[in-house]
Amino acid sequence: MTQTVGTSASTGKRMLSEQVHTRLRDAIMRGDYAPGDALKPQDLAKEQGVSLAVVREALVRVVGEGLADRLPNRGFAVPAFSDRRWQEIAEARRAVEPVMLRMAVERGDVDWEARVRAAHHRLARTEPYVPDEGEYYSDAWSEAHRLFHRALLEGCGNPVLLETFDRMWIASELARRWSSLRLPDRDGAREHRRLEEAALARDADTAAEVLAQHLTLTAAGLTGCADC
Repeated sequence: MTQTVGTSASTGKRMLSEQVHTRLRDAIMRGDYAPGDALKPQDLAKEQGVSLAVVREALVRVVGEGLADRLPNRGFAVPAFSDRRWQEIAEARRAVEPVMLRMAVERGDVDWEARVRAAHHRLARTEPYVPDEGEYYSDAWSEAHRLFHRALLEGCGNPVLLETFDRMWIASELARRWSSLRLPDRDGAREHRRLEEAALARDADTAAEVLAQHLTLTAAGLTGCADC
């Protein structure tokens, strides 16, 4: 009986932590918190009506996703615009993803081509902004965006590289949303169209170059440095 009660309590805590994590993650993505804003466990626990332990567990998960920082002796905070990590993520993606795309162009079959075309069609037909979802990209567009980029790279056929892509994508999602506000005239639709065209034309050199430029512009939107 004691074991059953203990297991039930543990399960309940995990469910609460999952709920708080989802709410906090969505709030950060929507822009409810400005860059650099503190994420105070005590305040969050009071707002959510849960214990500090539950909130801290959720915060640790958000930090692991790259959506918050754990600051020595200062608690948790949303990353700042100037955080060097964004440039490090961009550098890592420029080093890895164009290589993956080259491999995909060389190895991808007809089914891969069909997935890329379908993913691009979905992205092109999805509205990037929805008034009720705040000032950043809509959740639907963000998911369509992720699926298009992943479809492009899936042709590489290397699950280890694809897992690396997944981790970097999550870590860079917040930077990508911030970047969109600082480059309002950026023609992302044209960039995605060029990526699809180069990949399906089996032009590995052009596809890799366009992807590298695409990633560089996102980083530039945060720093104002086109050569970063």
